[in-house]
Amino acid sequence: MNTSDASRRALQQRRGSAVQAAVEELRPLGRQHDSSSRGAAAVHGIGCNVARPAEVAALADFAKEQLGTVDMWINNAGTNAYRVGPLAAQEHDDIISIVESNVIGVMLGCKEAIRVMRDQPSGGHIFNMDGAGADGNPTPRFAAYGATKRGLAQLGKSLRSELRSEGLKKIGVHNLSPGMVTTDLLMAGTNTPVAKWFVNCLAEEPETVAQFLVPRIRAVPEASRSLLPWDEGIGRHQYIRFLTQQKAYSQIFARLLTGARKNRFVQEE
Repeated sequence: MNTSDASRRALQQRRGSAVQAAVEELRPLGRQHDSSSRGAAAVHGIGCNVARPAEVAALADFAKEQLGTVDMWINNAGTNAYRVGPLAAQEHDDIISIVESNVIGVMLGCKEAIRVMRDQPSGGHIFNMDGAGADGNPTPRFAAYGATKRGLAQLGKSLRSELRSEGLKKIGVHNLSPGMVTTDLLMAGTNTPVAKWFVNCLAEEPETVAQFLVPRIRAVPEASRSLLPWDEGIGRHQYIRFLTQQKAYSQIFARLLTGARKNRFVQEE
C-alpha cells in the first residue's frame, strides 16, 4: 500500500480470479477518494501463493512497480484449513497447509517487504496479523493454527533486533489483532454450542473491524514522520488491537446478565 495516496493499494490472493474480482469491487471506492484520472487504476492485484518464495518476490516487485513505494505491507494471508478438530485426527496436508500459510508465508512476506523498504528513503512499516493463540492460551480444535499465531510476537522481536543491528531504523515491524471476525475461517468452527456462544458474543463483521483498524494502521507512518531525527521510534513496536481484554470481558458480562448478542450470527441451540 502506498500511503502517499490513500486510495492506492496492491492486493494479493492465491487465486488470480479472486484477486481480479476484488480489484473490480474496490476500484469504484478508489475513485471516490481520488477523482483524478489515476483513480481508476488506484487498486491493483496479483495472484500469489505466500508459501512460494518466487511468487512472494514477484508480489513485492509488482507492488513496487505499480505503486512506486511500498509504505505499508500487511501480512494477512492465513488459514485454518477450514476444518476443525483434534490435532491427532487432522489430515497431514491440512497441518502442512496451515504452517505454510501462517508461518512460512509471513516470514517470506517480511523478507520481501524488507528487501523493498530498505532502499526507500522513507523506509516502511510491516504489519503481521495475529489470531487465536497469539496470547499463548490454548486453542482446542485449532491447535496448529494457534501454534502458528503464537510465534508472530517472537518473530517481530527478532526482526526489530535485526533491523536495528543493520541500522535500518526506518523500517517498523508491528502486530495487528482483529479479534474474532466473521470470515469463512472463523465460521468453519461454529459447530459446537460453546463456539456458537462465543462467536455471537465476541465476533464482528469484517467491515466493523476494518473501520477500526485501517485509520490506526495509516496513522503509524504519519506518526513516524513527526519524530525527531535522533528518535529511533519509527521502529517502535505497535500492537493495534480491536478486541481488547477489557472489551471482551465487558461483552461477556453483558451477555451473561442480559443475553445481549444471542443468535447474532449463528443460531444457538
